[in-house]
Amino acid sequence: MARNLTATFMAATVGLVLAADGAAAQMIEKISPHPVSVTIDRLQTAVEGAGATVFARVDHAKGAADVDLELRPTEVLIFGNPKLGTPAMQDAQTIGLDLPLRVLAYADEQGAVRVLYHDPENLAEMHGASEDAAYLQKITTALDNLTNKAIAED
Repeated sequence: MARNLTATFMAATVGLVLAADGAAAQMIEKISPHPVSVTIDRLQTAVEGAGATVFARVDHAKGAADVDLELRPTEVLIFGNPKLGTPAMQDAQTIGLDLPLRVLAYADEQGAVRVLYHDPENLAEMHGASEDAAYLQKITTALDNLTNKAIAED
């Protein structure tokens, strides 16, 4: 079943996405000055440079083209680090449903490149984990730093 999403922006580069059925699904959103593929390249470089593992890179637009459909540039990078993920799953094993981490980059209708990921601070509530767990702050900081590197103008 398709789910319609609407965005409410809290700042120029950070937003909150709400599901149409009223259930909140908080996501962090940033704007990249680079094309989607370059943004994901830069993210992959940052992830690998931080010692994490890239498990997959999914090019949804290519997948669409392979079946003669059109989709604006849309890619997902799937990555993780067992030093952060394992303590999270030890606390609440169902967090494994949200690991490894995923970051989406896509070109919107106006051509702006948006970078989104689920807010890690919601993991505790979603999975009944410790809300003050050190791993949550570490994952939050890591995602912020990695995505900032991907969207940096340098």
